[in-house]
Amino acid sequence: MKVIIAPDSFKESLSALEACHAIEKGWRKVFPDAEVVKVPMADGGEGTVQSLVDATGGRLIHCEVTGPLGTPVKAFYGMLGDGKTAIIEMAAASGLALVPQELRNPLVTTTRGTGELIVSALNEGVSTIILGLGGSATNDGGAGMAQALGVRLLAEDGFDIGQGGGELQRIARIDMSEADPRLKQVTFVAACDVDNPLTGERGASAVFGPQKGAGADMVRQLDDNLVHYAAMIKEYLGSDVEQIPGAGAAGGLGAGVLAFLGAELKRGVDIVIEATGLASQVRDADLVITGEGRIDSQTIYGKTPMGVAKTAKLYGVPVIGLAGTLSDGHEVVHEHGIDMVFTIVPGVCSLDDAMRQAAGNMEQTARNIAMALKCGSNLA
Repeated sequence: MKVIIAPDSFKESLSALEACHAIEKGWRKVFPDAEVVKVPMADGGEGTVQSLVDATGGRLIHCEVTGPLGTPVKAFYGMLGDGKTAIIEMAAASGLALVPQELRNPLVTTTRGTGELIVSALNEGVSTIILGLGGSATNDGGAGMAQALGVRLLAEDGFDIGQGGGELQRIARIDMSEADPRLKQVTFVAACDVDNPLTGERGASAVFGPQKGAGADMVRQLDDNLVHYAAMIKEYLGSDVEQIPGAGAAGGLGAGVLAFLGAELKRGVDIVIEATGLASQVRDADLVITGEGRIDSQTIYGKTPMGVAKTAKLYGVPVIGLAGTLSDGHEVVHEHGIDMVFTIVPGVCSLDDAMRQAAGNMEQTARNIAMALKCGSNLA
């Protein structure tokens, strides 16, 4: 028997690798000789760096960079096991969690730190950089990232503009002559699970600005600034990014990585599946076990369990999903490749208790599923 264990993290309780270990432990109580392959998964959001580092035998690299408010923060990124692929979560350097509630202001927050992480990865000699877009505190369209990489965004007076979405209106010229030449030698892939354009009523400012501290007037200002920014990119780089689906991700960083890095935007879970080589492991498996903290009607829209299930179904392999919570509408996953779903919570308890006991509950649930399969086999 070959079993693939490929869950996402269970937020605030288990990393993806810890979930893998708990499931394996329970499974081996019934099938001690089973071939178990653990593939920690993610969907491009929080935890993706750790999952890919764990899945590929890579390492974390820590460094100090410019935070969203322009002050130093301690950030990190991952180097995958091949030594040639870096994985960066922009939120580690430019994320909303790095800005206290009372200081959130997308007119001034910057993605410069994300660019500095890219520079660090370039210094490591990588050939591919995967960027996770999401959780940003910014609305600068990736301007700060570009500046950290040597791109000059110049005002009418010939000086570089300052930081933040409030400065974009001042751009009169974009000068790429001092951009890091190594950018042309690296493949960039961005994990992007939203289809919002850069501007307009579904754009970065209107949809995501309020959660970053923008009121109605600021949203209009930020959107106008991004319209101007897109016009400058089109004029000086020849790239029309304004209405591309995903350009509005992470405060317009989607547009920035398209324009300045030539990145490809892909679903996060698809990037992780490719990077971990999941398909090659699933091909001859007898069973796949996946899961995440909550399985509900939204799981079918690009979440980790669905990506894993679709991969398994390419080879006709049955899939079991585990979750901390099964919410209304979760049954829809049965129409998309997950054959059975189970909650790991054994009974009524507080959220704190459920998270604290997650590993033990996961192990016991996996053991019970394995025993059910063994009993069914004996009956047959």
